[in-house]
Amino acid sequence: MRIVFVGPPGAGKGTQAKIICSKNHIPQVSTGDMLRAAKANGLLPADLVARMDQGGLVPDEVVIDLIGRRTSEEDAANGFLLDGFPRTVPQAEALSELLEKRGTKLDVVLALDVPEELLVERAIFRRTDKRTGQVYHLKYNPPPSDAELEHRKDDQEDVVRNRVRVYQAMTSALLPFYAERGLLVQVDGVGSVDEVTHRVLAALEKV
Repeated sequence: MRIVFVGPPGAGKGTQAKIICSKNHIPQVSTGDMLRAAKANGLLPADLVARMDQGGLVPDEVVIDLIGRRTSEEDAANGFLLDGFPRTVPQAEALSELLEKRGTKLDVVLALDVPEELLVERAIFRRTDKRTGQVYHLKYNPPPSDAELEHRKDDQEDVVRNRVRVYQAMTSALLPFYAERGLLVQVDGVGSVDEVTHRVLAALEKV
């Protein structure tokens, strides 16, 4: 099964992606992980590394090349889950062209839906124990009294809202693009991990 998995920051996509991949015996292909690995292994040109270090965007053709290589590996022979790509219509078109050249295509685009206010709540009450690295939530999973708590900068409300707005702006045309092609399946991401997993797996069974 070839899956594109999209969802706003904090939607729980990473957790669900691991479950999907385990159930279907396919690799999770994260563009962020691939780029970091390529950078660490010296596979990217110096000017691109400098751009990445400054927070700049990586050209689509570079990402598509990495995805093409990764999805050609043996463990992806029966499919894969793309996490973090595509984010725009041109990227989606490039992905479609890549798969068509192989005589394959996407099976489904899963979109995990979570209201912005809940995304903000999940983030701003999240705390990390400096000693253990354990992540807690002040409302849903309170830490022990002796924990040395840290509130990460990227969990501040203004940062979270900006990340959600960026996601919404980038995917505003992407989701209709896939909906028009009959590939988009939207899944309610509100609830416990198990509840969301049940919905995700039920959606995949219908594909």
